[in-house]
Amino acid sequence: MKKRDQPDDEETILVAETFKLLGDPSRLRIALAVMDEPVAVGAIAEQLDLSPSLVSHHLRLLRAARLVRHEREGRTVRYSIHDHHIEHVVKDMLDHIREGDRS
Repeated sequence: MKKRDQPDDEETILVAETFKLLGDPSRLRIALAVMDEPVAVGAIAEQLDLSPSLVSHHLRLLRAARLVRHEREGRTVRYSIHDHHIEHVVKDMLDHIREGDRS
């Protein structure tokens, strides 16, 4: 059996930083909120009962780490999950946690 390529130190640090960002409950809830469709900041804030400025701050961090992306529609900016890799990581972890509930 072939051993997987081991990440180098820089990759390991980036992965750890990514998990650290998603380790914040508010940021994780924001990522989940934009998982299925693009959502505006105000709608995210209302859905999660957070202030729009706090949501914007978290979105800036998530964008910088390429976990979410944005698209502009006139004056409205909508956010969505960056790609299927991020979606799979989050959904797989939820599945893992939920499987633990069944044992």
